Amino acid sequence: MIRAGIIGGAGYTAGELLRILLNHPEVEIGFVHSSSNAGNRLYEVHEGLYGDTELCFSGDFDLSSIDVLFLCSAHGKSAEFWAENARPEGLKVIDLAQDFRDESNGYVYGLPELQRERIRQANLVANPGCFATAIQLALLPLASAGLLKDEIHITAITGSTGAGVKPGATTHFSWRNCNISAYKVFNHQHLKEIGRNLKNLQKDFDKDINFVPVRGDFARGIFASVYTSCGLSEEEALGLYRNYYADSAFCFVSDRDVDLKQVVNTNKCLISLGKHSDKLVVASVIDNLLKGASGQAVQNMNLMFGLPENMGLRLKASAF
Repeated sequence: MIRAGIIGGAGYTAGELLRILLNHPEVEIGFVHSSSNAGNRLYEVHEGLYGDTELCFSGDFDLSSIDVLFLCSAHGKSAEFWAENARPEGLKVIDLAQDFRDESNGYVYGLPELQRERIRQANLVANPGCFATAIQLALLPLASAGLLKDEIHITAITGSTGAGVKPGATTHFSWRNCNISAYKVFNHQHLKEIGRNLKNLQKDFDKDINFVPVRGDFARGIFASVYTSCGLSEEEALGLYRNYYADSAFCFVSDRDVDLKQVVNTNKCLISLGKHSDKLVVASVIDNLLKGASGQAVQNMNLMFGLPENMGLRLKASAF
C-alpha cells in the first residue's frame, strides 16, 4: 500500500483528494495536517466524509512515514514549507499550488496528456491550474501539429469552488447567486503556464493568447470556449484531436456539444469541435476540483507509482 500524507487538509481540494484516496485500493492515509483543525475528525470539516472515516486532522507530521506527500495549501505556501522542512530521500511530492509549475526546483509539470512519460519518472510533480488544464487540453493537438498560426481567443467560466474555501467579496452566496462577472481579463495567472507549454510544443508560436475568465453562479466545473484561425476542415480537426487523445484515460472528443453536467464529479475532460468560416471553435469542459485539481493529482500519483492511470478515479458524473 502507498502511504499518503496531506498538508493543508481543510480546503476544497484536500476534501476532494481525501474522498478519492479513502476509496483508492492501493492507498492508505498516513496523516492529514491542518494546524487550525488539529484533533477534529475529518468529517467535521469535510462533511461528505461522514461515515467513511474516523481519522482526525493532525497538528504535526512525520514525512519519513509516508511514500507520497500532497501539498494542498495556498499558493506560495509550498515554497515556504520546503524552506522549513527537509524532504526525505525517495519521498514523492505532488504540489497542488502554483509554486513550481515553471518546473523549478526539479518539479515536472503534471499534465499527463502533455508529458505522461516524464511524470512516470518523476519524484516531484507540480499539478496544473484548473483553467490551464481545460484550456491546454483544448489546444494541445493543434500545437503538437504546429497548427497554431494566429491569436487565440478564450472565454472560460468557472464555479465558485475555484476561489477556495475562504469566503470573500466575490464568492459569498448573496453576491455570486444569479450573478456573473469577468475578472483578471488578459491577465490571469494561468496564462504563464499555458503560454510556456504551447511554446514548448510549437517553437514558432508567438501570437497573443487572449483570455477572459468569468465567475459563474454555480459551485463547480469549468466550461472553456476557445477559437483560433485554422486551415483544417472540421472532419480533419476531429481526426487530429481523436488521434492525439486516442490513448488518453480521461480526455475524450465528442461528436456532440458538451456540457458541464457530463463531467462534474469526474476526472474527465470532454471536448467538442466546430468550424465556422476559417475559425476552429473548441469547447473543453472539466470539473475544476477533480481534473482541475485533486483528481489530476491522483492521476499523477498513479503514474508515478506505476499503477493504472485511472485507478481510484472511475467516478460517475452528477448528470442530474
